[in-house]
Amino acid sequence: MASSFVASKHTTAAMSFSSSVSTSLPWRFSNPSSSAAFPARPRRRIPTVKSKIREIFMPALSSTMTEGKIVSWVKSEGDVLSKGESVVVVESDKADMDVETFYDGILAAIVVAEGETAPVGAPIGLLAETEEEIAEAKAKAAAKSGSSFSGGAVSPSPPPPASSPAPAIPQPPPPPAAAAKPASDGPRKIVATPYAKKLAKQHKVDIGSVVGSGPFGRITPEDVEAAAGIKSSKSNAAVAAAAAPPAPVAAAPPKAASGSASLPPPLPGSTIVPFTTMQSAVSKNMVESLSVPTFRVGYPVTTDALDALYEKVKPKGVTMTALLAKATAMALAQHPVVNATCKDGKSFTYNSNINIAVAVAINGGLITPVLQDADKMDLYLLSQKWKELVEKARSKQLQPHEYNSGTFTLSNLGMFGVDRFDAILPPGQGAIMAVGASKPTVIADADGFFSVKSKMLVNVTADHRIIYGADLAAFLKTFAKIIQNPDSLTL
Repeated sequence: MASSFVASKHTTAAMSFSSSVSTSLPWRFSNPSSSAAFPARPRRRIPTVKSKIREIFMPALSSTMTEGKIVSWVKSEGDVLSKGESVVVVESDKADMDVETFYDGILAAIVVAEGETAPVGAPIGLLAETEEEIAEAKAKAAAKSGSSFSGGAVSPSPPPPASSPAPAIPQPPPPPAAAAKPASDGPRKIVATPYAKKLAKQHKVDIGSVVGSGPFGRITPEDVEAAAGIKSSKSNAAVAAAAAPPAPVAAAPPKAASGSASLPPPLPGSTIVPFTTMQSAVSKNMVESLSVPTFRVGYPVTTDALDALYEKVKPKGVTMTALLAKATAMALAQHPVVNATCKDGKSFTYNSNINIAVAVAINGGLITPVLQDADKMDLYLLSQKWKELVEKARSKQLQPHEYNSGTFTLSNLGMFGVDRFDAILPPGQGAIMAVGASKPTVIADADGFFSVKSKMLVNVTADHRIIYGADLAAFLKTFAKIIQNPDSLTL
């Protein structure tokens, strides 16, 4: 019953539509052959299957990454890839990471070879859906490799435009000498320098016949020497400069390099080594940190109790870095402003997590693995986590969240015997603490008795926009109390 109702309803609607058309627009059917009388209905576009050649882009593996270097291609041209499969290993400014494909297909062409660099977002490879599209992809890759898509590998291609501007700069001819001045009808007034007059008398030159090349036709000593047939070194230089007007054109390219000309030339036998990707990132961050107003506070800390605790927990795999990181996190929990960050210069953020970033020197750079929630982690678990992070850092396998989530940085050079140093504040953090070596020191107590105790000096560099001297002094005092009574570190 329902089906018959629906069918009848549709039939009625069709009939009513046709009847209304025939009654209201009878003229449209009077000349069915006329295309102007009855406009054609828009045709549906029949979908056609086009070749899909997708690009594998250089990913942004960190917030500071601007370009990446191809460490190695896991797959070769012609390999069949599945979605989520690792294709290439890319070196970012912090670590080496595998790059996966988002599509199924065939690796048709490699645009950026191993060892070459490319900016973030540039294509580094082409992915074809079928074997018939591989030739088209290879042609496309050849076109890209000849352009700027290949990143730093083809940076030498711009020299042709650089050489063309030189002839394009016309050099006006030198102005005519003052001899072109029209002579007056009356006797000409002779204007000459005293030395020029003296030379004219010595060489018996009629100074009235000499044409001056100085301002307003003034006769110079060089003019007299030229009239006498004497070629001085000064006149030779002037004649050579006047006779070679194209010289400024040839000197135009060196003007473009005048900035580098001020640098002293490299010493004989020296070697110029370009920055690695990580060193470039460190250099950029350090320059950026100079825009932050900072101040530094030093604080001496007695470490006898900490040294004794370290000897107990060292056989269990606990490192001194783990002890210092745990003590720092516990002190930051009591002074949250020192754990705050300011990134825009207009506001600051109280961080809900205490993430201690610890500086680690690796081959070719510096990186800061992060101990996340260090205040909530057990000392032994913290030490184990730290060892894992160091191993990943030295093998360049850290993930972005493992090195860019720090809220406070710790730098320890005490193991090298350094007694004190100042650290540069990392961008986006509130403070960094530099820890020196613990050394025996003679100390006098309030009663005048002397004793020898181990002391280390810690220097903290802080962002003065959000942290002030009293805040930092209170934090260091709390940190010193934890170090001098370290039993709470193992709880």
